[in-house]
Amino acid sequence: MVAKFADHLPLYRQEKIFGRAGLAIPRSTLAQWVGQTGVQLQALVDALREAVLAQRVVHADETPVQMLAPGQKKTHRSYVWAYCTTPFSVLKAVVYDFSPSRAGEHARNFLGSWNGKLVCDDFAGYKAGFEKGMIEIGCMAHARRKFFDLHVANKSQLAEQALHSIGGLYEVEHQARDMSDEDRRRIRQEKAAPLAKALHDWMLTQRDLVPNGSATAKALDYSLKRWIALTRYLDDGAVPIDNNPVENQIRPWALGRSNWLFAGSLRSGKRAAAIMSLIQSARMNGHDPYAYLKDVLTRLPTQRASEIDQLLPHQWVSV
Repeated sequence: MVAKFADHLPLYRQEKIFGRAGLAIPRSTLAQWVGQTGVQLQALVDALREAVLAQRVVHADETPVQMLAPGQKKTHRSYVWAYCTTPFSVLKAVVYDFSPSRAGEHARNFLGSWNGKLVCDDFAGYKAGFEKGMIEIGCMAHARRKFFDLHVANKSQLAEQALHSIGGLYEVEHQARDMSDEDRRRIRQEKAAPLAKALHDWMLTQRDLVPNGSATAKALDYSLKRWIALTRYLDDGAVPIDNNPVENQIRPWALGRSNWLFAGSLRSGKRAAAIMSLIQSARMNGHDPYAYLKDVLTRLPTQRASEIDQLLPHQWVSV
């Protein structure tokens, strides 16, 4: 499991490696072991989900993964959703949710009645949650990327100025990185809020000067239409400026799909998400995934249900 989900080594290659060592373990047997382990670990993942949703600020993002269509040899696009804690949270955890599509209902099913602050991109699937009280936190990195792409494409001076201004906001974040939430909020109000207002005023002025439909207009519109969500972080020191932390937690799936290519079924995708949730959360807490899983799988059968939280990555202590 660690070889597959942490080192991105597909089972057919593991089968060959075992074969060279004189161990004839069919790929089907390896897949069965992975599936059974995913089932055994699900209770832990459910507890980890509860821990993440106990936070008032959560990151969310999603990425496509090909899944083998039932009864067919072709694949179709499914999605893995990632929900993780912020860099400012004491809890370090990520939970993955494998779904057959990108429909917003999957995010709603995972988040349930949670109504905290969700750091995300502009995906429409989250809108229903915002209408019910969840608070949208925009991603400044996405806004910056629009201007970065514009500058790469045509060396736009307007884009260069926007990048410089956004860079000022990130410089304040660098200064506030190790502060308490309250001190971070204070320095943002003192230093970043005036910079953000100046940037907003400048973008409004520039927008009146560029034609609708142009690449420059699109870059400006992305930020202007989302400005309230993009700047909510200024008023809350526990809220990050962007969604980069969860994008870092999505990366293992991007690496994995380039090696094992696709999920064999919805069930196997969900099992993979369960195992990956624990492996990545273990890494976030500085644990070796192999040592963590080996110990947890040994202790889990006799662990009291009331004490299962002791086996979560952020509470686990090797015995």
